[in-house]
Amino acid sequence: MEKRAKRAKTKAEEMTLEEAFVRLDGMIARLEMQGIPLEESFQIYKEGMKLLKKCNDKIDTVEKKMLQVNKSGEFSGF
Repeated sequence: MEKRAKRAKTKAEEMTLEEAFVRLDGMIARLEMQGIPLEESFQIYKEGMKLLKKCNDKIDTVEKKMLQVNKSGEFSGF
């Protein structure tokens, strides 16, 4: 079980934002299905929240890098 969690974490970290958004859309579709067991929906929700946090972290990183671009279009601080 622990190895599976580590693999999922690694996959989430390696995903592009676009891949993560596609995965999140799939999770939303699954949660919207009728008859999904409560435990399964909670697990999907937890996984989705973790993935959403990874997306936010990646977006924050890109935003910080963009703020470091100087007026001539070059990155400063790298």
